[in-house]
Amino acid sequence: MLVLGIIPARGGSKGVPRKNIRNLGGKPLIEYTIDECKRTGSLTHFVLSTEDDEIASVAQNASCRVVRRPAELAQDDTPSLPVVQHALYTAEQDRGIIYDAVCLLQPTTPFRKAKEIDEAVKMLAESGADSVVSVSQVPDKYHPNWAFMRDESGNLVRFLDGKLESRRQSLTPAYHRNGLIYLTRRETLVENDSLYGDRICSLVMDGGGCINIDTPDDWLCAIRAIQQAAA
Repeated sequence: MLVLGIIPARGGSKGVPRKNIRNLGGKPLIEYTIDECKRTGSLTHFVLSTEDDEIASVAQNASCRVVRRPAELAQDDTPSLPVVQHALYTAEQDRGIIYDAVCLLQPTTPFRKAKEIDEAVKMLAESGADSVVSVSQVPDKYHPNWAFMRDESGNLVRFLDGKLESRRQSLTPAYHRNGLIYLTRRETLVENDSLYGDRICSLVMDGGGCINIDTPDDWLCAIRAIQQAAA
């Protein structure tokens, strides 16, 4: 399979300002993902998509090709899909090839490993699925079986239909996207206008490597993870 890795890194992050190039454990955040892309055996090429000159310079210094996206694709409310499609079309035009799949690799998850990317690509190739998405198991105390909404009167309404299970041991495991890997076939991305498609394979990933940096507390968790790994 011809697989394009795409690292989206805009300049306007709010929770942790300039986080994509902020120093984490001795190097800019985006370099963690760039370095793992270099170590994979499954990515044919990889690029970083940004509208920001400083981010582009840091990526290029790390030997990563840059796709410059327009400002309208770098807003707070810009969804991932058009960013990925823009990077795909630009890379295909630049390289003169058509990719079979695209792997979205957010730089805010710096501890994902090359072997996990390779595992996802193998899963996509062997399964025939439309996409592979990395997930983590939902802790029992946050299980959707015990989730509620509030109606207009402030009364609790169950989020799920069916019986309210009272025993933790009886819960069916639930999973949530952890943001580390989104791998999608080109036809799903382009023809169906979707990052997922109809058949989605799951790559279960748990543990400290699943940190996703959105807030200052997440940043501190990442620092602690690096310190613990070095101890």
